[in-house]
Amino acid sequence: MANPQANGQWYPPEWPDRIRALAAGTLTPVAPRRAATVMLLKDTGAGTAVHMLRRRTSMAFAGGAYAYPGGGVDPRDDDRAIGWAGPTRAWWADRLGVDEAGAQAIVCAAVRETYEEAGVLLAGPTGDSVAGDTTGADWEADRAALVARELSFAEFLDRRGLVLRSDLLGAWARWITPEFESRRYDTWFFVAVLPEGQRTRNASTEADRTVWITPAEATAGYDKGELLMMPPTVATLRGLAACRTPAEALASAPGRDMTPVLARARLEGDEVVLSWPGHEEFTKHVPSTAPTSATPSDPTGGATA
Repeated sequence: MANPQANGQWYPPEWPDRIRALAAGTLTPVAPRRAATVMLLKDTGAGTAVHMLRRRTSMAFAGGAYAYPGGGVDPRDDDRAIGWAGPTRAWWADRLGVDEAGAQAIVCAAVRETYEEAGVLLAGPTGDSVAGDTTGADWEADRAALVARELSFAEFLDRRGLVLRSDLLGAWARWITPEFESRRYDTWFFVAVLPEGQRTRNASTEADRTVWITPAEATAGYDKGELLMMPPTVATLRGLAACRTPAEALASAPGRDMTPVLARARLEGDEVVLSWPGHEEFTKHVPSTAPTSATPSDPTGGATA
């Protein structure tokens, strides 16, 4: 991926051409797919650390970038009756800006992806407990079935008699992939604290490494151009840096603004100006001598990750 800036902002080289095509009416925006991602936190004694993974460079979307465990919503999780602890589905619907079925599916996606990619399960046999060791062969078989989408998360919870702990999650932010991207996501960012007795592991086939890192260290690496990240990742890290402990971050989540952030692009002469409202640090001015009629190689979009 091209990175014309000194910092580590992820910026695909095809974006200027796609932006011009969108402005010219030759590119039709792809409908964003709902997704969820979780900032898993723990207290290291020296401060709060967040669990991050580095996406393999071979990944079509954001290859090489540091991110959190996350992925697309499974529509099979929207209306099946499941064990549920914490705020009601109606509360979550209001908080997330969707209907109750959608809220259940989004929360399920957050918990499922954390289990799939980090091996951490925010669910337990009762509404006030969490699962213990989930590294056994039978657990791994179920996790693999979830990854392959052979099993929905609602089915997984039901067959194991587990209760989803929505009270262990806090909704933090919502970002929507720009209209000119070929792979678009409407992503809800959540915060959660690593449950006592559980440990993270790199269980994702999409990541080549995982780290526990303080938000300040991560953003410093980004500012120096050493760590590649997308704008929502950097923005959420900067917000986390203001929280002294994981518990403080979780407690502050209900008061955070969930207005969706969507990038805006405009043409000023031969320059493309890309901005994210409310996040001026990510504004980019990209001069180019490319023809304004340039057509992107994938104008209709592609499969999602």
